[in-house]
Amino acid sequence: MKQLLFILTLLIATVTVEAQNDSLSSKLVFNGDFRFRAEQDWDSRKSDGTYREDRSRLRYRLRAGATYKHKWYEAGLRLRTGNPNKQQDPQLTVGDGFGEFNTLPIGLEKAYFQGKWETFKFWVGKNTYPFIKSNELFWSDNVFPEGVAVEKTFNLSSGIVDAISLTGGHFIVATSNESFNKDAYFQGFQMSLNALNNRLTLFPSIYIFKNIPNIPDGNDTFLLDYAILHIGTRVNLLNRVPLRMELDYYRNLTDYSDNDSIPDNFKDERSGYVVGLKYGALRNKGDWRASASYAWLERYSAVDFLAQNDWARWDYSAFDSPDGRLTNLKGIELAISHNIDKKLSLTMKYYVVEQLIPFGIAKENGSRIRFDIDIKI
Repeated sequence: MKQLLFILTLLIATVTVEAQNDSLSSKLVFNGDFRFRAEQDWDSRKSDGTYREDRSRLRYRLRAGATYKHKWYEAGLRLRTGNPNKQQDPQLTVGDGFGEFNTLPIGLEKAYFQGKWETFKFWVGKNTYPFIKSNELFWSDNVFPEGVAVEKTFNLSSGIVDAISLTGGHFIVATSNESFNKDAYFQGFQMSLNALNNRLTLFPSIYIFKNIPNIPDGNDTFLLDYAILHIGTRVNLLNRVPLRMELDYYRNLTDYSDNDSIPDNFKDERSGYVVGLKYGALRNKGDWRASASYAWLERYSAVDFLAQNDWARWDYSAFDSPDGRLTNLKGIELAISHNIDKKLSLTMKYYVVEQLIPFGIAKENGSRIRFDIDIKI
């Protein structure tokens, strides 16, 4: 709360000074959105071979923020509902433990300062994941890293290559209150290349994770390092038809063969890939979009509690953590969306997932269907 009050005070002070010479309404932009979700899970087997009870839930999410833009810089913040200990999931379940219609948990999702000059951009604070990605299977849209990011774009006049962008950043997962190298941190470096009149996008990346706990939220038993090579590709397949293919390949280059804390059958589980097809886009009233994705993600191809937790009901609740653990899986996602209005859309998603290597005597699995109503405020 003290952090929130400080940021609000700083933003208001900046706005007050600038408003003496300029119109405040032209520089301060408010934004928000609301989601309501109906969800059904079934056929969810646990690692001991028993099945979880089928589950029906009604859920919702509210986000609200403000951005102050002036010349070359901007400052912004955004609040959201959600369990503050569950960074992957801002949704709240109707009737889930808040007691006799009690108040709801709300947290600060974004708080940042950003500068931009022509083809150079940077931000500091807590902000949106700065690297290009096609899905949430490596990094959830609901996880906002804290640190510093920089980006430089080179616009080219080549008949083949349109532009090249270089992006880098250093983000602290958990501070040690000692030297930076003892923090739990994440560093990313990405080169993105647009070619063939934006029909082809390539974005090779390397992601370095240091001192990451094996279990989130303070119940870890050892720390892990990751060095994940990511090769991402998007291809617009047809000139006049909005059909796009997406391919992501991940390879963790860290060797765990001498790590006695990792079971032998998981030591080389370090690769993954995602293949997807998307048709259409959601820009205007009446637009449709459909997609199909197949994922194969081995145990250490990503940091599971920073990736999505949508595909299945697998989490760290046995270790008193609400975070999801969605690597070590194969499965599909089918989705279709429709814009009823430019600010109102409907989405249905269907998932079928199975574990690659069991943690117990049986492979976990699960099926899920979701219906979302999204409203921009």
